Amino acid sequence: MSARFANYPSLAGRSVFISGGANGIGASLVEHFARQHARVSFVDADRVSGEALAARLTDAAHAPLFLPCDVTDIDALTCAIEKAREVQGPIAVLINNAANDERHAAETVSPDYWEQAMAVNLRHHFFAAQAVFPDMRAAGTGSIINVGSNGWIIKAPGYPLYATAKAAIHGLTRSLAREFGPAGVRVNSLVPGWVMTEKQLRLWVGPEADAEIERNQCLRRRLQTADVARMALFLAADDSAMCSAQDFVVDGGWS
Repeated sequence: MSARFANYPSLAGRSVFISGGANGIGASLVEHFARQHARVSFVDADRVSGEALAARLTDAAHAPLFLPCDVTDIDALTCAIEKAREVQGPIAVLINNAANDERHAAETVSPDYWEQAMAVNLRHHFFAAQAVFPDMRAAGTGSIINVGSNGWIIKAPGYPLYATAKAAIHGLTRSLAREFGPAGVRVNSLVPGWVMTEKQLRLWVGPEADAEIERNQCLRRRLQTADVARMALFLAADDSAMCSAQDFVVDGGWS
C-alpha cells in the first residue's frame, strides 16, 4: 500500500466483515483492510475469485478468511458471520457491499425478478447488520458501512430496481443509525460513482460512457476501486468516531 495514504492504527486487529468481497470494489476493500492489519472475513458467491484473493493476501499480518456464500440466502449469511466471529473475533466493522447492477427495463420486471433484485441489493444489508449488532453493543462501539450508489441520484437509466434498492439504503442507514446509536454504533452510507472495475470496463464502459463521465464529473480522473476503499477505511476507523447517519459520496463531483 502506498505511503502516500493514511495509516489507521485503530484498525489493527479489528474484526471486519465484508460482503461481495471477491471482485471489484469488494476485493479492494478486502485488500485495503488487510493491509491495515485488520482481521478480515469476506463472503462472495464467486468461490474461485474469493479463494484466489485470499491466497494472494496470505502475506498480510492477518490472513483474510474467505467464506463462500450467496448473500440472498440469509441463513447462509448469518452462518458465515458466526464463523467469522469464531475465527476472527467479534465483528467490529461491517461493510455491506454485495450488489448486482444487472441492466433491465421496467416493462420486463416480474414479481419474482423484483424479489431477486431486492434480495441481492438491499435485504442482506439489514440482516447482516442485525447479526453483528450484538457484538458491537457488547463492545460499546462499531461501524456499519452500507455501500450505495450515485446511480439513483443522477437518474441513470437501465436499472430501475437496482436504483430503487440503492436509494432505500439511505433510509436504512439513517434508521439503523438512530436504532443502534445509543449502543455506540455508527451507521453510514458510502456512495460511489461510476468506478472503473473490470466488470464495468468489460460490459459498459466505451467511448459513449467515457464522454458521459467527462461531461458530468467535476474531476477528470476516472474513479478507481481504491478511491472507494480509502473512504471505507476512514469510516471504519476511530478517526470518524462522531460520524453517523451520513452519506459519504465518492463520485468525482458528479452528483
